[in-house]
Amino acid sequence: MSIAPLASADVLPLAGRVADEVVAAHASAVDTHGRFPEEAVTALGASGLLGILSAADVGGSGLSLREAVDVVERVARACGSTGMITCMHYSATAVLEALGPHQPGLEGVRRDIAAGRHLTTLAFSEVGSRSHFWAPLSTAAIDGDNVVLDARKSWVTSSRRADSFVWSSKPVAGDGASTIWLVPNRAAGLSVPAPFDGLGLRGNDSTAVNAEGVRIPATNRLGPDGGGFDVMMGTVLPWFAALSAGVSVGIMEAATQKAAAHCAGTGFAHLGANLADLPTIRAYLARMRIRTDQARTLLDDTVTAITTGRPDTMLRVLEVRASAAENALEVTELAMRVCGGSAFRKEVGVDRAFRDARAAGVMAPTTDVLYDFIGKALVGLPLF
Repeated sequence: MSIAPLASADVLPLAGRVADEVVAAHASAVDTHGRFPEEAVTALGASGLLGILSAADVGGSGLSLREAVDVVERVARACGSTGMITCMHYSATAVLEALGPHQPGLEGVRRDIAAGRHLTTLAFSEVGSRSHFWAPLSTAAIDGDNVVLDARKSWVTSSRRADSFVWSSKPVAGDGASTIWLVPNRAAGLSVPAPFDGLGLRGNDSTAVNAEGVRIPATNRLGPDGGGFDVMMGTVLPWFAALSAGVSVGIMEAATQKAAAHCAGTGFAHLGANLADLPTIRAYLARMRIRTDQARTLLDDTVTAITTGRPDTMLRVLEVRASAAENALEVTELAMRVCGGSAFRKEVGVDRAFRDARAAGVMAPTTDVLYDFIGKALVGLPLF
């Protein structure tokens, strides 16, 4: 069954409806039970939103990073876990659309993504490489028409639910730092040691994934052997940085709206006043609004830089994710402060934003690594 392509103007209103009617309806259970948001992902696929980046010739909408960021931000307002799953799907899809057309054998996967029936994700972070995701330790070896992969991936979103991984390894024979592959999630030899049970983003199924003698067709290679670094820097990093910043902005927006609503509606009966009548509370809310709008403005400018090829693109890419991650920490901490003891009750909703916001700073490349890169750029040192 095919899905009608979406026009750019249709994307944000549609994302808003799906977020309000489906994503938000299941968000509490996703967080409370650490449950993968099956209903939300199904709705995103059925609506055509998962296929907006797929090319028109495979049935997709052929839209751009800007629409993808809009969807991720809007979805993350309703559920941070679903926002991150969508972020990773779009990041991996961007690679498949950039390099997949050169591999006829991958057209079926691309068509399935366009039709909303295939969820994909990135599998770059590894035990040992830590934030230096561009230098994998996993291996790939040719065996006839196949490639044999061995790896210990440390953090893969949608690890048990994605249909495929955009996967990194050392080159087979090339001189570069890495090679990129498309790996089916059902390939023999893949295993997930344990489900995720953690602090925030509890429903995005981010876990370790091990590969022991995993065999895939050699034609599943994305780009040249040894050319993974160029793919990561030219496609993955810009898209992931902007999209993950969109998740942070969505979480900030949710925290700001929920905190303002709580303060406007919570009063001191004996005084006939609300929390919002206190100047200190209003000042904290103002800081939250400013930080959220600053992050969104930088994100918008970064998307413009990426899509127009501006000379300052890489600096903006590094800045946007670090800025969004740090602003999200401040905004959600302020939300907890202004809501007081009520913030520790789940019905207010800011405690989840507080927890979910913590993930961005420790996802590769971490905020500390990004600060180092930005500092190198400012003093004229090579980044790598």
